[in-house]
Amino acid sequence: MYTIKEASARTGVAAPLIRAWERRYGVVRPTRTLAGYRLYDDATIRVLQAMRSLVDAGWTASEAARAIGAGEVAIEDVAVGLTPSLPRPPAPSTTSTRRDRLIDRFVAAAEAASAADTEAALDEILASGSFEAVIDDVLLPAAAALGDSWSAGRLSVAAEHAASAAVARRLAAVFQAAGAPTRAAAVVGLPSGSRHELGALAFATALRRRGVGVLYLGSDVTVHGWVDVVSRLRARAAIVGVVMPDDRAAALEVVTALRDLGVPIIAVGGVAAGADLAPGHEILVLPGPVVEAAEVVARSLGRRG
Repeated sequence: MYTIKEASARTGVAAPLIRAWERRYGVVRPTRTLAGYRLYDDATIRVLQAMRSLVDAGWTASEAARAIGAGEVAIEDVAVGLTPSLPRPPAPSTTSTRRDRLIDRFVAAAEAASAADTEAALDEILASGSFEAVIDDVLLPAAAALGDSWSAGRLSVAAEHAASAAVARRLAAVFQAAGAPTRAAAVVGLPSGSRHELGALAFATALRRRGVGVLYLGSDVTVHGWVDVVSRLRARAAIVGVVMPDDRAAALEVVTALRDLGVPIIAVGGVAAGADLAPGHEILVLPGPVVEAAEVVARSLGRRG
């Protein structure tokens, strides 16, 4: 077993980047010592070496993580530099070309740390269609592309935070513009320690635009905070975002407490969500696309209404 410092030396991947790949893509899941320090085995080292080889060959970090997770590449070969090609994508349509241009413009503005250009790029994205048309296809992929740019060394952490904050402000404005029903039937937020809130805020906005009363709690909400708000509102649904593998333990605590409270509808959503967060108990595991997830919850509320 190797510490993160030793793993970095063996793979040539900087320790902060190893942690970022773990948080963002779940491509590796190291064990932990009793003190909480990460430990990496030989198999995990080979995965990190494969990620580095693919990224060096021009893949984005998200593409590389997806291909490795899906078993589409031979890790042993890729780890030593025998890099295969990605499956050939279909010829780009006019729509996908425009989508890529919108995303590229936003990322380029973020890389230049230009607030004016970033806002202009977001204006163009949001003007390209309805919220439901752009959120899953353009806006959230554009935000995710910031992580790829950072992984490639083109974007600083500060510039990424600035661009992500700009996206959050736009989502908050759309959420507010959707109106405020007199009673919040659903509470949406993230568990303690979880701070990547763009997906949860986008979901809350999509649900509110479907006419559902939503209270959005935001990020890093304690179990006590969840229970207090949900019980005070007598909310009929609680939706917990589970974005990173490290969020799962805290999310399980929230789900368990809400189940004990007797909340009629409990749902989890996000790339790290799963039914195993409440073994033996019925919860909703929402689909990935924000619009589809909002539809599932809205229908569930309608059936329970």
